[in-house]
Amino acid sequence: MSHRSERLRRRFAEEARAERPDLSQLCLLVAAVADSSLDEAGMDAVQMELDRLAGRLPFRPGGPRDWAAALAELLGTRCGFHGTAGDYQRLESSLLHEVVRRGRGLPILLSVVWMEVARRAGAPVYGVALPGHFVVGFGPARDQVLADPFDGGRVLTGEDAELLVAGATGAPLDESMLRPADPLDVVLRILNNIRAWAATRPERADVALWAVDLSLLLPSHPARLRYERAQLLVNSGDFLTGALELDAYAELVGVVDEGAAERIHGQARAARAMLN
Repeated sequence: MSHRSERLRRRFAEEARAERPDLSQLCLLVAAVADSSLDEAGMDAVQMELDRLAGRLPFRPGGPRDWAAALAELLGTRCGFHGTAGDYQRLESSLLHEVVRRGRGLPILLSVVWMEVARRAGAPVYGVALPGHFVVGFGPARDQVLADPFDGGRVLTGEDAELLVAGATGAPLDESMLRPADPLDVVLRILNNIRAWAATRPERADVALWAVDLSLLLPSHPARLRYERAQLLVNSGDFLTGALELDAYAELVGVVDEGAAERIHGQARAARAMLN
């Protein structure tokens, strides 16, 4: 691992453990790991652009619906931020600096732009992690207004939100889905999207590996990611490290499922056999 990569991961881990993690900074650190050309000046430039956009919003436009309309008019209409089906095929759609530059991205990254611009302007804004489609919310629960940055910031009716959830899960909308998303959960979901993108592209196992590594640096993450990391190492030819990690994960699993632990130990033995 290069000195630059180590330094970025250390900063990512520190920011993730801060009392109030900075969402835009975490997203830019993810982007810097992905794109070696993104340096400190480039990250600062993105922060300054988010500041500049916030300065173009009207001063305290009114209630939640007014804030949503002001963001849609500025970011969606005047600046042209939105998403298309093709954006799901591009890694750049998950990298904040590219989303700010291109005005295109996945729903969750466009939502980060909306949140960061709105927050800087003093709006009561937060992310809402609907299943399969991330949106933004304005105002308290009783007066909540939802907007869809992927659709240029279109304000959603209750029926719109129900249709989004039904389309993704086949299940009805539950009130718990409308709660503000924790910034670290947002970052984990972004990294999950990057892992999903890489999973269909075997030649980009390097991307899958750093996305898993960053996920493991978050204070709360699924334990199964350790198993995924071990498999990626074995598949990339690092049989010894992969085997060690498989054994370590098997010890964890063994507490609740001895059969699964034995299967994973077997995978570790098979990985070591590849060295002979």
